[in-house]
Amino acid sequence: MEYIHDFAQSHAVALSAGILIIAYIFIAAEKISKVTVALIGACAAIFLGLVSEDKLLENGAANLAYYVNYIDFNVIFLLISMMIIVSIAAGSGIFNYAAAKMLALTRGRPVLILPALAFFTAFVSAFLDNVTTVILVMPMTFAIAEKLEINPVPFLITEVFASNIGGTATLIGDPPNIIIGSAAGLSFMDFVRELTPIVALIMVAVCAFLLFAFRKSLKAPKEKMDELMRSEGGVGAITDRACAIRSIIVLSLVILGFMLHDAIGFQTSTIALAGAAVLLIFEKPEKIFRDLEWNTIFFFIGLFIIVGALEASGGIKMMADAILKATHGSQAATSMIILWGSGFISGIIDNIPYTATMTPMILEIEKAMGAEYAYPLWWSLSLGACLGGNMTIIGAAANVIVSENSAKHGHKITFMQFFKYGFIVMLISLAISAACLWLKFFI
Repeated sequence: MEYIHDFAQSHAVALSAGILIIAYIFIAAEKISKVTVALIGACAAIFLGLVSEDKLLENGAANLAYYVNYIDFNVIFLLISMMIIVSIAAGSGIFNYAAAKMLALTRGRPVLILPALAFFTAFVSAFLDNVTTVILVMPMTFAIAEKLEINPVPFLITEVFASNIGGTATLIGDPPNIIIGSAAGLSFMDFVRELTPIVALIMVAVCAFLLFAFRKSLKAPKEKMDELMRSEGGVGAITDRACAIRSIIVLSLVILGFMLHDAIGFQTSTIALAGAAVLLIFEKPEKIFRDLEWNTIFFFIGLFIIVGALEASGGIKMMADAILKATHGSQAATSMIILWGSGFISGIIDNIPYTATMTPMILEIEKAMGAEYAYPLWWSLSLGACLGGNMTIIGAAANVIVSENSAKHGHKITFMQFFKYGFIVMLISLAISAACLWLKFFI
């Protein structure tokens, strides 16, 4: 075993990079559960001694290479807490009720329903994770399509795009932003201030494109439209009024806490955990915990350890130095490479492991060039990683869930059908992002 550890230490960069690359390949192939891949990779890094099992050194000092040090528990607890809050709130029916009332305003016209669903999905996705958002919106979409006797696919594809775009707007909207915010020390209001205006522009442009692209499908019989209008949406109702009121109050206070994060001095994970704890007083915790996405949580834990091994070996610093050398230190060039590179890569592989790999690299750049130099790079990474997920049907978890559910309802969405629209949506999104970043930081 000692020989193996000595060999691993001599080839630490190659071995840690190899574990990460192999994990990427298996995650992209989707033959084995990604949480299993992440945990096997984490165990390999620990067994090889690339990160340490020991909390303390022999002299009693803290061991900086201890594998737990590389797990970002601010991210972990924020994810768990928001899952609890959303699970309880969704059970009350408030999201279905809000959507039903919103749809009543469209007067049953598909050409109005599509942008209404898009902006509703984007807004909800800014505060809930993308997967939860599409799971909430999909049943309403199928019900509306059935009532109007129209194809739900244009609406489902639109909702996927809107969920990924809307999730880019805030700290808690998409897992990559949670990783970035925690690593860079960026607050909820930093994300709102820097990204929400860009996301709003992107949503308008993407909706205009989709209305044109799907124009032939956005027609329904007049009598069906009248029927949907009379039923005031007819696809959702509050099932537990007391729970709905509690959920609205707690969710509002949690979001307010995020906004006042800098003033009150508490981490976002602590604020969310307090909100989740209050709601759990009125619930059976074992029931709520049973429904949480533990696969996602353990995927993050395994991934943090794998990336931590590459960071401990010095591999991340080598990547940062290579980018700075390629761009000759140009802030604008580095930012654009990260934006466009992140967009295309995140369209092919899961944006969570990609972001987890890139975050410590930007921290290395920050150490070398300063916080002011790195500031726009964080937003380039966020925009690229979150918006790039729209390129392909496997670019984000929400895409996969929608396509699987659509197929179950007899409406298969093929890879090329999705890509035909997704590639253009991604180009529109990244072009607007590049223009906004350039105007704000580099002129």
